Amino acid sequence: MRIVSLNAWGGRVHAPLLRYLAEIDPDVLCLQEVTRTVACGADWLIYRDRGLELPQRANLFAEIAAVLPGHDGFFCPTARGELSDGEDVVHSEFGLATFVRKSLPVIGQALDFVHGSFSANGWGAHPRARNAHCLRLMNYEDGFTITIAHMHGLRDIAGKEDTPARRAQAEALVGLVERVRHDNERLVVCGDFNVLPGSETFEVLGKLGLTDLVTSRGFTDTRTSHYEKKNRFADYLLVTPEVKVLHFDVVEEPEVSDHRALLVEVG
Repeated sequence: MRIVSLNAWGGRVHAPLLRYLAEIDPDVLCLQEVTRTVACGADWLIYRDRGLELPQRANLFAEIAAVLPGHDGFFCPTARGELSDGEDVVHSEFGLATFVRKSLPVIGQALDFVHGSFSANGWGAHPRARNAHCLRLMNYEDGFTITIAHMHGLRDIAGKEDTPARRAQAEALVGLVERVRHDNERLVVCGDFNVLPGSETFEVLGKLGLTDLVTSRGFTDTRTSHYEKKNRFADYLLVTPEVKVLHFDVVEEPEVSDHRALLVEVG
């Protein structure tokens, strides 16, 4: 089973992103920073915040679904806010997306907020709301069940250091996983956590028996050349001892975001 986790960056590296996802054809795809704008015909919109202007694909979720026709897609928004289409303002949703190959039935799942709550009328104050999505899948071919969860950790303007909110976020993620996972079956937890490698987030997740593959296997950079800041850690992928890791990589090429994709093949 091939699992990929990636912060899609709103689709800013659009064509390479879609090409990569079609070529890699993951069994389970866990995406953060995905956009969906209902009834919008534009390809690109602009997000504005505190002097920043960032291009966003208007309907990234639909575009990814189109290149993965053999998958079931789940869109999990954290908020609906305003983006600009030239002089016009449109309301767009932003959040997580999960794609699962149709031959892997979803036999349990939970979606909930790990920080804050859904905002229907604006992006909200910083640090903005964050959610997590957890699924339990049946692998018919190899005869096992597996639980997979991912989240986009809260972004604090002050940085990536530990805070009470980040610890509460990790505890909420553990609680979400415990609602879905059965006994001691295989468990994978991944995403853009927005924390440093020494964060207490990993101590909390350790209660589930999880170990991070990024840091434990010597990777020191989960960002691409599109990211110019010095701190190079953001994304993590953790597994329990029940997971047989056949291959793991922090993908350097192609660059499809300001984050590198995390790719694991498990048995």
